Amino acid sequence: MKRIFYALNNDGKKAAQVHYPKTVTVMIGSLLGAIAALLQSAGLFAGIGYAVSMFSTAPILLATMFSLRTGFLTYILTGLLLVILQPTEVLIFLFTTGLLGVSLGMTLKRINKALFLLFFPSAILSIGIFLLLYVFRYPISGWVFSLNMNMSIILLVPVFSLLYSWIWVTGYKKVLKRVKRSIPTRTAIDEK
Repeated sequence: MKRIFYALNNDGKKAAQVHYPKTVTVMIGSLLGAIAALLQSAGLFAGIGYAVSMFSTAPILLATMFSLRTGFLTYILTGLLLVILQPTEVLIFLFTTGLLGVSLGMTLKRINKALFLLFFPSAILSIGIFLLLYVFRYPISGWVFSLNMNMSIILLVPVFSLLYSWIWVTGYKKVLKRVKRSIPTRTAIDEK
């Protein structure tokens, strides 16, 4: 059985189908999961490590854009790898960066409407942060988000999530545009 990856036009519509065997999708998902686990475990190092760990969203986003099943399995694989590599980062990954990657990829792949593309991943990220803070009582971001529920935190988390999701959406679209420009089209190859 073959998996299908849709190449997107600049307007976001499906352009062509590229078929990959099941083993290739497993290999791509495994590689992206390992990269995500390494990026997330960089949070062990204070300062620059926190900045690097934010990029663990990218491999999950790519895997989900490849296929929803591959994205979800990559998300699970990364969580399992983090149990071994960096157990303190597992909950943070599962409820923030990884969850954002899956929701962003799912929204980009299925819906790709501007407002929904921004608000759905933001809402999912907010729910993940609230679950970490108030259900699991797990402190994230040090002094920024306290474990005591108050109105400023309830307002700050969705605003932060909206800004963070917006950064990822605009960054993804800029990278996608640059990649599409650098890849030669079929007609350009045939003319040479």
